Amino acid sequence: MNKIKLTLAIWLIGYMSYAQEVELKLKDAIAYALENKAEAVKSRLDLKNSDYQIQEARAQALPQINAVADVTNNPLLQKMAMPSAFGGGMVSFGKEWQSTVSASLSQELFNQAVFIGLKAAKSTREFYKINIQLTNEQIIEKVATSYYEVYRLKSQIETLDKTIDNTTRIRDVIVNLYQTGLAKKIDVSRIDVSLNNITSNRQQLVNAKVLQENALKYLIGMEIQTLVVFPDDTFKISDAISFTEQFDVEDRTEIKLLDKQNELLTLNKKSIRAQGYPSLSFQANFGYSGLGDEFTWFSKPENGTYWSGFSSIGLKLVVPIFNGSVIKAKTKQAQIEIDKLQIDKQDTLLAMELAIENAQAQIDNSRITLITQKENVHLAKEVLEDIENNYKIGLAPLTDLLDAENAYAEAQNSYTSALLDYKLAEIQLIKSIGGLNQFTY
Repeated sequence: MNKIKLTLAIWLIGYMSYAQEVELKLKDAIAYALENKAEAVKSRLDLKNSDYQIQEARAQALPQINAVADVTNNPLLQKMAMPSAFGGGMVSFGKEWQSTVSASLSQELFNQAVFIGLKAAKSTREFYKINIQLTNEQIIEKVATSYYEVYRLKSQIETLDKTIDNTTRIRDVIVNLYQTGLAKKIDVSRIDVSLNNITSNRQQLVNAKVLQENALKYLIGMEIQTLVVFPDDTFKISDAISFTEQFDVEDRTEIKLLDKQNELLTLNKKSIRAQGYPSLSFQANFGYSGLGDEFTWFSKPENGTYWSGFSSIGLKLVVPIFNGSVIKAKTKQAQIEIDKLQIDKQDTLLAMELAIENAQAQIDNSRITLITQKENVHLAKEVLEDIENNYKIGLAPLTDLLDAENAYAEAQNSYTSALLDYKLAEIQLIKSIGGLNQFTY
């Protein structure tokens, strides 16, 4: 029974460990980041908040209704002098208690600032929608870059694993030769030193990979303790992406955001101007006023309390005449902000055109480098095999064998780095033509 319990416990622990592992493909990492990363969540909250801003702006154009109730106690009533014809002397006017209950209604009939504010609130919502898209693109770029960096380290570790296997095999050959008297003790020691160095380098790469994986988890908003595994077929050149597509930089999200920001600044300028326009509103009041020697609420006329109603209906026209040129100065400031934004847009367009040209040149250079490094790997492998065969028959020294093995490992790492450079250049080119969203498919 104890053995059964122990077996079940071990199986349960293994199952839980396996259940916590997550296979993390690039599109899955991006999808997770777009759902959980703080920047993405905050951008969605900004969009949600814009709905409330629209409600706030719309409320200013709707009727405003208020009810007011107040009670005033006058413990010392003011006295006024009576004319001589009425006997002269000082007489108190008013009552000790006074109360008012009223309701007021106001409605804007014409107020340009209110209407422009409503239009600006709607444009703000569109601004946040574009900002969500830009935020997502920035997250995609960061996640893809970090993801490929993990794969670079993973590939380098696999290269060192192959090198360790190959070096171990060569060491076995040297040990056999040493035991038969065909090799020296120093040859065994030197191959042991080389094997230890390679093993140490592998451990450093393993540590670097763990740190990079943790950085990736943070970047996508995932718990650091989550165990992730990476598929083996991700770090390859994709032939499905077209790099010859003609693209209008005006369609880039950054430009759309600047255009929407320009629209908001223009509305702000109009709103400032509207402060100098006449405004017309409708107003109505209705209420009751009570006076008495006692607390007026719930008191009756026989107790000395009297209530009377009042109401008013009217139009209020406000015509600004002179404000010291404040509106003019503010309007000029608003126009300067618009001019500055146009300069930023021109600079951004220039930077985007430069990015497209550089990305295209980088992708072409990376492709050439990839071809060269792939050929170098093939040649280095052939050289290693030839020198190994020569060493076995005594035609090559151990130094040449170790150098050839290091050259082969270096060629493989150079190929891996060239592949990473290609993928990074690919990201920049896709970004420059506004296609980062394809990573979410």
